[in-house]
Amino acid sequence: MSQKDQNSGSGADRASLDRKVDMRLLPLLFIGFMFAYLDRVNVGFAKLQMQSDLGFSDAAYGIGAGIFFVGYVLFEVPSNLLLPKVGARLTFSRIMVLWGITSMCMVFVKSVPVFYALRFLLGVFEAGFAPGVLFYLSRWYGPSRIAGAISMVWLAGPFSGIVGGPLSAWIMTAFAGTASLAGWQWMFLIEGAPTLVLGVAAYFLLVDDPSNAKWLNDTEKRALAAETNTATDRRHESFLMVLRDPKVYILAVAYLCIIAPIYALSFWLPTIIKSAGVTSTQTLGWYAAIPYVAAAFAIFFGGRSSDRRQERRIHIAVPAAISSLCFIAWYLADGNLAVTLVCVTVATGLMWMANIVFWAIPPAYIKGNARAGAIALINTIGLSGGFFGPTIIGWSKSVSGSIYPGFLLMAAMLLMCAFIIMFLRLKPRGDTAPRHESPMPASVRQAK
Repeated sequence: MSQKDQNSGSGADRASLDRKVDMRLLPLLFIGFMFAYLDRVNVGFAKLQMQSDLGFSDAAYGIGAGIFFVGYVLFEVPSNLLLPKVGARLTFSRIMVLWGITSMCMVFVKSVPVFYALRFLLGVFEAGFAPGVLFYLSRWYGPSRIAGAISMVWLAGPFSGIVGGPLSAWIMTAFAGTASLAGWQWMFLIEGAPTLVLGVAAYFLLVDDPSNAKWLNDTEKRALAAETNTATDRRHESFLMVLRDPKVYILAVAYLCIIAPIYALSFWLPTIIKSAGVTSTQTLGWYAAIPYVAAAFAIFFGGRSSDRRQERRIHIAVPAAISSLCFIAWYLADGNLAVTLVCVTVATGLMWMANIVFWAIPPAYIKGNARAGAIALINTIGLSGGFFGPTIIGWSKSVSGSIYPGFLLMAAMLLMCAFIIMFLRLKPRGDTAPRHESPMPASVRQAK
């Protein structure tokens, strides 16, 4: 295969290679991310029973929901810095097994301190999974295909919402009282257990990078190395250089402004729907799935559109701005069920689209093994929004009696994200790279 073919990805051989990589990596990563998201946010459904059973306040719930991200943030960068040394399969296996055990231990929650402790530990043990997946994909997919690969894995988030809402509601209703356990306790047990199996499967099924893949021939390995720079990026810049780059922190703030509203809405969605007049837990579960259907479509078509056009900024900024307007429209509707569902559905879909397209930018901006630390740093700062978002909503509810002031702040954050992405000027770090390095996505080149 010529160098041109290797880099362009054209022809039947290249299409066959792409399919081979997709089938080997994406299904397991999809399932892993689905349970990761489910084990993060199923506490929103547990709240419907757990809060009254245990006497938690709205503020205590908001802190407990968000404290997951404190543990995640504290241990994320170390986890991702170790990933290139330890390897992906050991890292993902360790993460999945430990978070599955911790999720199942939520059955023992009897007090607010235990609730906080287990949510914190869940974040600690899951730390590094999402940025680790992003770095892992960047070792297999070049700039022209990375957004599509991310979108296929990130589809698992909305899919977990589509399945998880009705499933959680059914478990909480059908198993309530069985073996003297409440429905919410059964939900944590049943939804946490599959992750243990996934952790074992990850160790045996994943390969650390293309050079170790026995199912690739030498020509295919060279093609992937040329596309992703894994063969030529051995002169990597250090992580300390990344730490001194102010644009990395600006990207992180933009990501925080996406993440805070996403998790504020995810953790409070069952409560929002209940407040709009839905009283049946089973019906509420089906309604809660609707926004995630929109998110699945937005991620799939948004990722494909971004890759096809090689454009990132508009695919992030416009969805973020429209999501902000949806929060404002929902506030003005003041509890109308139909308007509430439309607004949260559109906002959820577009926020998830902005989320996945965003992650096409950092791997193209930062090269080599420093990329793992940079992705973790951006994700660490950004995911602190996962703590602030739900906590702000809980505080808003406790202080004012309404969640609307908190969500208006989320709307302002989305507008800030749109502004940052549209006006931040980027070029690849080390732009004096030799000719064999993969090209920057068009939209990022245009952002110089």
